[in-house]
Amino acid sequence: MKRTIVSLENADWQWIDLESPSEEELKEVAAQYGLHRSSVIDSLQPEHLPKYEEIGEVAFMITRIYDRGAHKEADTIQELTNKVAIFFSRKFIITIHRNPADLIEEVESKYIRTGVVKTPQGLLTRLVKAVLKTFEAPAQSLAEDLDYYEAKTFLNDRMPPLTKGLYHLKRKAAVSKRVLHLSEVILDNMQYLELQPTEMQDLKDLHVHLNTLYDEVNESTNNLINIYISLSSQKTNEVVRVLTIFSVFFLPLTFIVGIYGMNFAYMPELKEKYGYPAVLVVMALVTLLIYLWFRKKRWL
Repeated sequence: MKRTIVSLENADWQWIDLESPSEEELKEVAAQYGLHRSSVIDSLQPEHLPKYEEIGEVAFMITRIYDRGAHKEADTIQELTNKVAIFFSRKFIITIHRNPADLIEEVESKYIRTGVVKTPQGLLTRLVKAVLKTFEAPAQSLAEDLDYYEAKTFLNDRMPPLTKGLYHLKRKAAVSKRVLHLSEVILDNMQYLELQPTEMQDLKDLHVHLNTLYDEVNESTNNLINIYISLSSQKTNEVVRVLTIFSVFFLPLTFIVGIYGMNFAYMPELKEKYGYPAVLVVMALVTLLIYLWFRKKRWL
């Protein structure tokens, strides 16, 4: 679907938005605005990573926006993000995307309809800023999830199974961090497009802020995973320690019972009148001695 948001009738430049365009629509737009064939092909590839290139007077950018509707267990770039391709020149801006992009409507209503943006350079900075800001809310959501997992890890008497959740949290933070890192090339090259220095600095500050958020989430998740594994090992060791103590108590008792459970015809103690209670007393003394020894070693 082709939509003209800013037309030559109202300004000396155009903004054309293409959502799930057909091959014929792309060919028509490419021929009308002189877009390079390889760039048009790249704009259709859903798995393409962020990039920036200039062909003549046209700058071509591939950006990726965070998908709010992504599955909670999504953990790849293609599953967590959607692609928005941008063609920029001083006469037009063309945006191409397969899926509906809320940021297009947001930029249009906030900057175009209100008349705040009057140049393609101003629109480009707002579009890229809107792309980056799609990663802000997910970073805060991941931080909240991390607080939940920390509480589950430290405040529960029993260790709940959190490895799967922590894995997906770590993957989402790492994927978002990678997309932001790859998007840095776009910001580095945009400074040569004669954009407003204050707007470019605002973009760079936002990029640094998002990188910092995801670095904190990623580092905290790694630390929590290590702590979780350590606590799980500690719980396991505690169980093994208790079982070992019980086995030490019962080992000599089992030995005594095993001796007197042998079916030999001639065993002198079998004829003793007080043999049974004497054996019980010996077993009690052995148990008491083991207990006192453990207390002395501070194992109990």
